Amino acid sequence: MIRTLTLLLMIALLFLAGCETIGGFGRDLEKTGNWIERTAT
Repeated sequence: MIRTLTLLLMIALLFLAGCETIGGFGRDLEKTGNWIERTAT
């Protein structure tokens, strides 16, 4: 039982960390796109 609970908690933590990493990458990509648009004009 404890082993299963530990495994589920580890999977949940990895999922949340992965989502934050992808979200951060999306924000960085958006900032880069905004910079390119400002520089091009």
